[in-house]
Amino acid sequence: MNKLSYIPGVLLALLFLGYNVFFTVNQTEQAIILQFGDPKRVIKEAGLNLKLPFIQNVVRYDNRTLDLDPPEFEVLLKDKKRINIDAFARYQIVDPLKFYQRVKREQNLRDVFGKSLNAGVRRVIANVSLAELLSDKRSDSMAKIANEIKVQAISLGIKVIDVRIGRTNLPSTTAQSVYDRMRTEREREAREARAEGSEMAQKIRAKADFDTTVILADAERRAEILRGEGDAEKNGVLAKAYGKDVRFFEFYKSMQNLRKGLIGKGETTIVISPDNEFFKYLKRSK
Repeated sequence: MNKLSYIPGVLLALLFLGYNVFFTVNQTEQAIILQFGDPKRVIKEAGLNLKLPFIQNVVRYDNRTLDLDPPEFEVLLKDKKRINIDAFARYQIVDPLKFYQRVKREQNLRDVFGKSLNAGVRRVIANVSLAELLSDKRSDSMAKIANEIKVQAISLGIKVIDVRIGRTNLPSTTAQSVYDRMRTEREREAREARAEGSEMAQKIRAKADFDTTVILADAERRAEILRGEGDAEKNGVLAKAYGKDVRFFEFYKSMQNLRKGLIGKGETTIVISPDNEFFKYLKRSK
């Protein structure tokens, strides 16, 4: 048989052997070499590496920051209110060997660490009220949760980067109760606002009435003063006129009296005697 005919088989064998001996660790990975399930070596640097063929295999873990989002759960708060909490964490695998020994696979972390995350959140959140959870004190609660979870994470070979509560939802019964209480509170505030507004309006109207009375009284007083001053000035003028020409003054007074008698709406008829005082001035004028 021609020796050249063995070359493809040899190359195939070498390729198969190389595939089982050489392996590459990427920049985003870290690896553990196992021999019959027993960890032999941890590789954290990227590059080409060797392993024993057939008896050793490679387990790879992501070295980037990962997300853990366990299922939503219900918590009873300090003020006896129930809310649904959706917490999540960001973590990084920093000890692949410990992670393999405690968790094995990244998929298992959801059950192993997810339960610890929810339990830690429940312990801390159960000691606060709904008002505190919705206020600035929320950050203090998150810090307590993060500190507690970080301690537990060390035993799993992971480092917790951050812990957050994504959202908090009220159960339907609690939401309706809170809504009814909020509506009652708003209605009470509206009644108080209307009562305060009515009281303020009454005070404003009372002050306006008082100011109107004062202004009218002052105006009437000033008018009386002006009328008095006007009458005094008029009487002074008439007195001077009477002193200068008595007959003219008497004539003027008669004209004034006649004028007062003729004032009216529409046509005015006046009946006087021929001996009336008025006619004597007309006779004299002739």
